[in-house]
Amino acid sequence: MAKIIDGKMTSTAVREKIKRDVSKFTEETGKTPGLAVVIVGENPASQVYVRNKHKACGEVGIYSEVHELPESINEDELLALIDKLNSDKKINGILVQLPLPKHLDEEKVLLRIDPNKDVDAFHPVNVGKIMIGNFSFLPCTPAGVMELLKHYEINTSGRHCVIIGRSNIVGKPQAMLMLKENATVTICHSKTENLADITKQADILVAAVGRANFVKADMVKEGATVIDVGINRNAEGKLCGDVDFNEVEPIASYITPVPGGVGPMTITMLLKNTLTAAKEQYK
Repeated sequence: MAKIIDGKMTSTAVREKIKRDVSKFTEETGKTPGLAVVIVGENPASQVYVRNKHKACGEVGIYSEVHELPESINEDELLALIDKLNSDKKINGILVQLPLPKHLDEEKVLLRIDPNKDVDAFHPVNVGKIMIGNFSFLPCTPAGVMELLKHYEINTSGRHCVIIGRSNIVGKPQAMLMLKENATVTICHSKTENLADITKQADILVAAVGRANFVKADMVKEGATVIDVGINRNAEGKLCGDVDFNEVEPIASYITPVPGGVGPMTITMLLKNTLTAAKEQYK
Protein backbone atom coordinates (compact mmCIF):
# COMPACT_ATOMS: atom_id res chain seq x y z
CA MET A 1 0.00 0.00 0.00
CA ALA A 2 1.42 3.35 -1.08
CA LYS A 3 2.50 6.16 1.19
CA ILE A 4 0.53 9.30 0.32
CA ILE A 5 2.63 12.30 -0.75
CA ASP A 6 0.84 15.15 1.01
CA GLY A 7 1.14 18.32 -1.07
CA LYS A 8 -0.78 20.45 1.43
CA MET A 9 1.55 19.59 4.31
CA THR A 10 4.67 20.03 2.14
CA SER A 11 3.39 23.31 0.76
CA THR A 12 2.77 24.64 4.29
CA ALA A 13 6.33 23.75 5.34
CA VAL A 14 7.87 25.35 2.23
CA ARG A 15 5.75 28.50 2.61
CA GLU A 16 6.89 28.90 6.20
CA LYS A 17 10.49 28.93 4.99
CA ILE A 18 9.64 31.39 2.19
CA LYS A 19 7.95 33.65 4.75
CA ARG A 20 11.09 33.67 6.91
CA ASP A 21 13.28 34.33 3.85
CA VAL A 22 11.05 37.18 2.66
CA SER A 23 11.20 38.76 6.12
CA LYS A 24 15.00 38.46 6.18
CA PHE A 25 15.27 39.90 2.66
CA THR A 26 13.07 42.88 3.58
CA GLU A 27 15.11 43.55 6.73
CA GLU A 28 18.39 43.45 4.82
CA THR A 29 17.36 45.49 1.76
CA GLY A 30 14.41 47.60 2.92
CA LYS A 31 12.56 46.22 -0.13
CA THR A 32 9.50 44.00 -0.37
CA PRO A 33 9.38 41.40 -3.17
CA GLY A 34 6.55 42.25 -5.57
CA LEU A 35 4.40 40.20 -7.95
CA ALA A 36 2.02 41.49 -10.63
CA VAL A 37 -0.60 39.13 -12.03
CA VAL A 38 -2.45 40.07 -15.23
CA ILE A 39 -5.78 38.39 -16.00
CA VAL A 40 -7.78 39.03 -19.16
CA GLY A 41 -11.48 38.19 -19.29
CA GLU A 42 -13.68 36.37 -16.80
CA ASN A 43 -12.64 32.72 -16.89
CA PRO A 44 -13.96 31.44 -13.51
CA ALA A 45 -11.12 28.93 -12.97
CA SER A 46 -8.51 31.60 -13.74
CA GLN A 47 -10.20 34.07 -11.39
CA VAL A 48 -10.12 31.57 -8.50
CA TYR A 49 -6.46 30.80 -9.23
CA VAL A 50 -5.53 34.49 -9.32
CA ARG A 51 -7.33 35.13 -6.02
CA ASN A 52 -5.43 32.24 -4.45
CA LYS A 53 -2.12 33.67 -5.69
CA HIS A 54 -2.94 37.10 -4.28
CA LYS A 55 -3.89 35.58 -0.91
CA ALA A 56 -0.74 33.40 -0.81
CA CYS A 57 1.47 36.45 -1.45
CA GLY A 58 -0.12 38.24 1.52
CA GLU A 59 0.51 35.23 3.77
CA VAL A 60 4.28 35.23 3.14
CA GLY A 61 4.82 39.00 2.98
CA ILE A 62 5.10 39.48 -0.78
CA TYR A 63 3.54 42.62 -2.27
CA SER A 64 0.95 41.66 -4.87
CA GLU A 65 -1.15 43.51 -7.39
CA VAL A 66 -3.76 42.09 -9.77
CA HIS A 67 -4.56 43.72 -13.10
CA GLU A 68 -8.01 42.59 -14.26
CA LEU A 69 -8.54 43.47 -17.90
CA PRO A 70 -11.70 43.15 -20.01
CA GLU A 71 -11.86 40.37 -22.60
CA SER A 72 -12.24 43.03 -25.30
CA ILE A 73 -8.80 44.57 -24.62
CA ASN A 74 -6.60 44.84 -27.69
CA GLU A 75 -3.09 43.46 -27.93
CA ASP A 76 -1.34 46.85 -27.94
CA GLU A 77 -3.01 47.83 -24.65
CA LEU A 78 -1.97 44.54 -23.02
CA LEU A 79 1.61 44.88 -24.28
CA ALA A 80 1.73 48.47 -23.01
CA LEU A 81 0.76 47.25 -19.52
CA ILE A 82 3.51 44.62 -19.61
CA ASP A 83 6.04 47.29 -20.66
CA LYS A 84 4.93 49.40 -17.69
CA LEU A 85 5.32 46.46 -15.28
CA ASN A 86 8.73 45.62 -16.79
CA SER A 87 10.00 49.06 -15.78
CA ASP A 88 8.22 49.19 -12.40
CA LYS A 89 10.92 48.83 -9.70
CA LYS A 90 8.50 47.55 -7.05
CA ILE A 91 7.47 44.62 -9.29
CA ASN A 92 9.96 41.75 -9.39
CA GLY A 93 7.74 39.12 -10.98
CA ILE A 94 5.14 39.31 -13.76
CA LEU A 95 2.66 36.57 -14.52
CA VAL A 96 0.07 36.67 -17.31
CA GLN A 97 -2.68 34.20 -16.49
CA LEU A 98 -3.30 31.71 -19.30
CA PRO A 99 -5.27 30.95 -21.38
CA LEU A 100 -5.72 34.31 -23.07
CA PRO A 101 -8.71 35.15 -25.29
CA LYS A 102 -8.25 33.89 -28.85
CA HIS A 103 -7.73 37.34 -30.41
CA LEU A 104 -4.52 37.83 -28.38
CA ASP A 105 -1.21 36.28 -29.48
CA GLU A 106 -0.09 34.29 -26.44
CA GLU A 107 3.48 33.83 -27.69
CA LYS A 108 3.88 37.55 -28.42
CA VAL A 109 2.56 38.46 -24.97
CA LEU A 110 4.88 36.03 -23.13
CA LEU A 111 7.86 37.24 -25.18
CA ARG A 112 7.19 40.80 -24.03
CA ILE A 113 7.78 39.94 -20.34
CA ASP A 114 11.29 40.80 -19.13
CA PRO A 115 13.01 37.36 -18.70
CA ASN A 116 14.31 38.56 -15.30
CA LYS A 117 10.69 39.02 -14.16
CA ASP A 118 9.29 35.92 -15.87
CA VAL A 119 8.36 33.99 -12.73
CA ASP A 120 6.40 31.40 -14.75
CA ALA A 121 9.63 30.58 -16.67
CA PHE A 122 7.80 30.51 -20.02
CA HIS A 123 10.06 33.02 -21.85
CA PRO A 124 12.38 31.31 -24.39
CA VAL A 125 15.41 32.75 -22.55
CA ASN A 126 14.39 30.95 -19.37
CA VAL A 127 13.38 27.81 -21.26
CA GLY A 128 16.89 27.77 -22.76
CA LYS A 129 18.48 28.21 -19.34
CA ILE A 130 16.50 25.22 -18.04
CA MET A 131 17.75 23.18 -21.02
CA ILE A 132 21.41 23.86 -20.13
CA GLY A 133 20.80 23.57 -16.38
CA ASN A 134 21.76 27.15 -15.52
CA PHE A 135 18.44 28.65 -14.43
CA SER A 136 17.07 31.15 -11.92
CA PHE A 137 13.39 30.25 -12.27
CA LEU A 138 11.60 26.98 -12.91
CA PRO A 139 8.07 26.41 -14.22
CA CYS A 140 5.99 26.16 -11.06
CA THR A 141 4.39 22.74 -11.49
CA PRO A 142 7.55 20.77 -12.43
CA ALA A 143 9.42 22.60 -9.66
CA GLY A 144 6.66 21.58 -7.25
CA VAL A 145 7.07 17.94 -8.27
CA MET A 146 10.81 18.10 -7.55
CA GLU A 147 10.16 19.76 -4.19
CA LEU A 148 7.77 16.94 -3.21
CA LEU A 149 10.34 14.28 -4.15
CA LYS A 150 12.98 16.12 -2.13
CA HIS A 151 10.67 16.55 0.89
CA TYR A 152 9.87 12.82 0.94
CA GLU A 153 13.53 11.90 0.31
CA ILE A 154 12.68 9.99 -2.86
CA ASN A 155 15.95 9.48 -4.70
CA THR A 156 16.00 10.25 -8.44
CA SER A 157 19.67 9.56 -9.17
CA GLY A 158 20.04 6.53 -11.44
CA ARG A 159 16.29 5.90 -11.40
CA HIS A 160 14.20 5.51 -14.54
CA CYS A 161 11.65 8.32 -14.74
CA VAL A 162 8.87 8.00 -17.32
CA ILE A 163 6.84 11.12 -18.09
CA ILE A 164 3.52 10.84 -19.90
CA GLY A 165 3.03 14.19 -21.62
CA ARG A 166 5.26 16.55 -23.62
CA SER A 167 3.75 19.99 -22.97
CA ASN A 168 5.97 23.06 -22.66
CA ILE A 169 4.41 23.75 -19.24
CA VAL A 170 4.98 20.35 -17.58
CA GLY A 171 6.29 17.44 -19.65
CA LYS A 172 9.38 18.95 -21.29
CA PRO A 173 10.66 21.00 -18.31
CA GLN A 174 9.92 18.07 -15.98
CA ALA A 175 12.23 15.92 -18.11
CA MET A 176 15.01 18.52 -17.88
CA LEU A 177 14.71 18.77 -14.09
CA MET A 178 14.81 14.99 -13.73
CA LEU A 179 17.90 14.83 -15.95
CA LYS A 180 19.57 17.49 -13.81
CA GLU A 181 18.97 15.24 -10.79
CA ASN A 182 20.61 12.32 -12.62
CA ALA A 183 17.49 10.34 -13.51
CA THR A 184 17.27 8.39 -16.77
CA VAL A 185 14.28 9.93 -18.54
CA THR A 186 11.76 8.65 -21.08
CA ILE A 187 9.04 10.96 -22.43
CA CYS A 188 5.86 9.33 -23.73
CA HIS A 189 2.97 10.99 -25.56
CA SER A 190 -0.13 10.36 -27.69
CA LYS A 191 1.91 8.76 -30.51
CA THR A 192 3.93 6.44 -28.25
CA GLU A 193 3.43 2.78 -29.14
CA ASN A 194 3.11 0.07 -26.48
CA LEU A 195 2.77 2.76 -23.80
CA ALA A 196 2.10 0.36 -20.91
CA ASP A 197 5.28 -1.60 -21.70
CA ILE A 198 7.28 1.60 -21.20
CA THR A 199 5.46 2.99 -18.16
CA LYS A 200 5.86 -0.38 -16.38
CA GLN A 201 9.63 0.19 -16.45
CA ALA A 202 9.36 3.43 -14.47
CA ASP A 203 10.75 3.78 -10.97
CA ILE A 204 9.13 7.24 -11.00
CA LEU A 205 6.05 7.73 -13.18
CA VAL A 206 4.83 11.29 -13.84
CA ALA A 207 1.38 11.53 -15.43
CA ALA A 208 0.71 14.86 -17.16
CA VAL A 209 -1.59 13.89 -19.99
CA GLY A 210 -4.85 15.65 -19.06
CA ARG A 211 -7.12 12.58 -19.26
CA ALA A 212 -9.12 11.47 -16.23
CA ASN A 213 -8.03 8.15 -14.67
CA PHE A 214 -5.85 7.36 -17.72
CA VAL A 215 -3.12 5.49 -15.83
CA LYS A 216 -4.34 2.06 -14.70
CA ALA A 217 -2.78 -0.61 -12.51
CA ASP A 218 -1.44 -2.58 -15.49
CA MET A 219 0.68 0.45 -16.49
CA VAL A 220 2.56 0.70 -13.18
CA LYS A 221 5.51 -1.27 -11.83
CA GLU A 222 5.21 -2.68 -8.32
CA GLY A 223 6.81 -0.22 -5.87
CA ALA A 224 6.96 2.73 -8.27
CA THR A 225 6.57 6.34 -7.16
CA VAL A 226 3.55 7.78 -9.00
CA ILE A 227 3.21 11.55 -9.43
CA ASP A 228 -0.18 12.70 -10.77
CA VAL A 229 -0.06 16.19 -12.31
CA GLY A 230 -3.50 15.94 -13.93
CA ILE A 231 -6.52 17.98 -12.85
CA ASN A 232 -9.72 16.71 -14.47
CA ARG A 233 -13.41 16.19 -13.76
CA ASN A 234 -14.79 12.67 -13.91
CA ALA A 235 -18.26 11.67 -15.18
CA GLU A 236 -19.76 12.62 -11.79
CA GLY A 237 -18.11 16.06 -11.93
CA LYS A 238 -15.65 15.23 -9.15
CA LEU A 239 -12.06 16.46 -9.29
CA CYS A 240 -9.65 13.68 -10.24
CA GLY A 241 -6.21 13.19 -11.72
CA ASP A 242 -4.69 11.34 -14.67
CA VAL A 243 -4.07 8.31 -12.45
CA ASP A 244 -6.81 5.89 -11.39
CA PHE A 245 -5.93 6.32 -7.71
CA ASN A 246 -7.97 3.36 -6.37
CA GLU A 247 -6.37 0.95 -8.86
CA VAL A 248 -2.79 2.22 -8.62
CA GLU A 249 -2.44 3.05 -4.90
CA PRO A 250 -2.13 -0.61 -3.76
CA ILE A 251 0.76 -1.17 -6.21
CA ALA A 252 2.81 2.02 -5.78
CA SER A 253 5.25 2.79 -2.98
CA TYR A 254 4.44 6.52 -3.06
CA ILE A 255 1.56 8.33 -4.76
CA THR A 256 0.18 11.87 -4.98
CA PRO A 257 -3.58 12.30 -4.53
CA VAL A 258 -5.79 14.67 -6.54
CA PRO A 259 -6.68 17.05 -5.05
CA GLY A 260 -4.02 17.67 -2.41
CA GLY A 261 -0.90 16.41 -4.17
CA VAL A 262 0.98 18.44 -6.76
CA GLY A 263 -1.67 21.20 -6.94
CA PRO A 264 -0.85 23.01 -3.65
CA MET A 265 2.83 23.18 -4.66
CA THR A 266 2.28 25.21 -7.84
CA ILE A 267 1.47 28.54 -6.17
CA THR A 268 4.10 27.86 -3.50
CA MET A 269 6.80 27.61 -6.17
CA LEU A 270 5.52 30.86 -7.72
CA LEU A 271 6.17 32.56 -4.36
CA LYS A 272 9.66 31.06 -4.30
CA ASN A 273 10.33 32.29 -7.87
CA THR A 274 9.17 35.81 -6.95
CA LEU A 275 11.58 35.93 -4.00
CA THR A 276 14.38 34.62 -6.22
CA ALA A 277 13.61 37.33 -8.80
CA ALA A 278 13.77 40.03 -6.08
CA LYS A 279 17.12 38.75 -4.82
CA GLU A 280 18.56 38.72 -8.36
CA GLN A 281 17.29 42.24 -9.14
CA TYR A 282 18.50 43.79 -5.87
CA LYS A 283 22.00 42.27 -6.03
